[in-house]
Amino acid sequence: MAREIEARWSKNEILEAYLNLVTFRGEYAGIAAASQGLFGKNPHGLDQPESLVLASLIRAPNAGVKALETRVLHLNQRLQWRVPASIAQGKVHEIYPRIDHIQPRANLALHLARQLLKDHPPGTHLRCTLDSRLQKFAAEQLARQVDALVDQNVSQGALLVLENKTGHVLAYVSYSNQPSAGTYVDGVCALRQTGSTLKPFLYATAIDRRILTAASLLDDSPLDIAIPGGIYQPGNYDSTFHGPVSARVALASSLNVPAVRTLMLVGTESFLNILRQLGIRHLEESGDYYGLSLALGSADMSLRELTNAYRALANGGVWRQAHLTPESKQPVSPPKKVFSPAAAFIVSDILADRDARSDTFGLENPLATRFWTAVKTGTSKDMRDNWCIGFSSRYTVGVWVGNFSGASMWNVSGIAGAAPVWSAVMNHLHGHSAGFHPKAPKGLIRLTPSGKEDRPEWFMAGTEPDPRQEVAAQRNHRIIYPPSGTIIALDPDIPDHLQKVGFVAQTGSGEPMRWVLNEKLLADKGQTVLWTPKTGKHVLTITNQQNMMVDSVQFEVR
Repeated sequence: MAREIEARWSKNEILEAYLNLVTFRGEYAGIAAASQGLFGKNPHGLDQPESLVLASLIRAPNAGVKALETRVLHLNQRLQWRVPASIAQGKVHEIYPRIDHIQPRANLALHLARQLLKDHPPGTHLRCTLDSRLQKFAAEQLARQVDALVDQNVSQGALLVLENKTGHVLAYVSYSNQPSAGTYVDGVCALRQTGSTLKPFLYATAIDRRILTAASLLDDSPLDIAIPGGIYQPGNYDSTFHGPVSARVALASSLNVPAVRTLMLVGTESFLNILRQLGIRHLEESGDYYGLSLALGSADMSLRELTNAYRALANGGVWRQAHLTPESKQPVSPPKKVFSPAAAFIVSDILADRDARSDTFGLENPLATRFWTAVKTGTSKDMRDNWCIGFSSRYTVGVWVGNFSGASMWNVSGIAGAAPVWSAVMNHLHGHSAGFHPKAPKGLIRLTPSGKEDRPEWFMAGTEPDPRQEVAAQRNHRIIYPPSGTIIALDPDIPDHLQKVGFVAQTGSGEPMRWVLNEKLLADKGQTVLWTPKTGKHVLTITNQQNMMVDSVQFEVR
């Protein structure tokens, strides 16, 4: 075996292997273990006195103090290092009185380190933007929350903290309570379904394009949308409906049906372009691929992309790339103005409104900080992903909890899952400075619309309500069911006269509406009318008492 080693290895390689395996004092095997255990440093940090002690221990690891002192002084003389005898003897006495233990090395940012070093040769030293104290605190809070939810089938989590002004990444955590399953998965960069976290960008788009204002009324009632595969029926998290609600309440309380109606106004393809401008990649499909469910988070995105997109709202609608190193050598994307400062301010003001979100979340919850913050939660389909992302005047914090495998959690909402971690980290960041409330940019008007007692609202100049328009809006009528384009299929096992279809209309005043089907009067009044379906294509209309058409839909019975 010795001859085979001599044939394949050089003398230096043999010596290196020997020093990595030889036993030193106690149970330290190898020069690295002995250096860390006896002197608390890596081998490259050893000085001459420490090197003399370790080299002298190889011959007799358990030698007494006197014997080791003699050997150290003799070796010092042979090497002509001229280390003072008192210093050499002091190093010998340093390792005898106590029993040292190698402390486990903590990988505070394992996934970030891999990401930064993957394009660099071994031994490269890089500086990153992480705050070590914040990183430790964030990792502890995330681990504590995930471990507390283990009985509800939660195994993993991720967290990201960005500084709004600079874009520096201050904390980057990916945690798994099953190390074998999660060590190699970076939860910050993993693609997950976004749930309701896209709604602020949707409403910001609608407000920016003057399609809606924060006071605009949206109908939160059952909605049937004809799609190629059947009927799409969005519903709220609590399976209830609230009727007409303002855009402010719809966003703050995370109501789903108003969000879908808003996307119908904005357009799916147009909204996708906004998301791409916010630095969210992997959206290569067309709007038809995602459909109206995009408003409720059907697209896959990463925590890193989403958190930096929220940072754009914190920075007045301007998106900039986030940085992992103080001076990034990677090409930096130029800043992009995605939203106007006015639209970004209005949406931020809504996300900070405790009263507006109280219908869904109540007044006291982890989202209610004692300083100004704007925050949004989200839960994907079947509770596979749980999000909480928000910002203050200085920092943006994003948290995700769930399972890397995609398994569903058990009864874990945004308030119970990710929000407690978000709140703890945000409070820690502002322990000495609470930040400030952002100032309204130019071009905004604050007034109280009629009928909104003591509830002033922000409007972009030119979108403030006109009392005459408000009266006209109160008299608006429309057909709720069937939606235009609906296909109704008859059941062959049920007699025709027992099958009924309910026509439903929304009337905004006491004025009666007349139902007309295929240009023939069906009913003189009523918000709901039952009809025995007949095969063929039909046109349903509601008219006022002067026979003026108010709304019309087309549908087909097969």
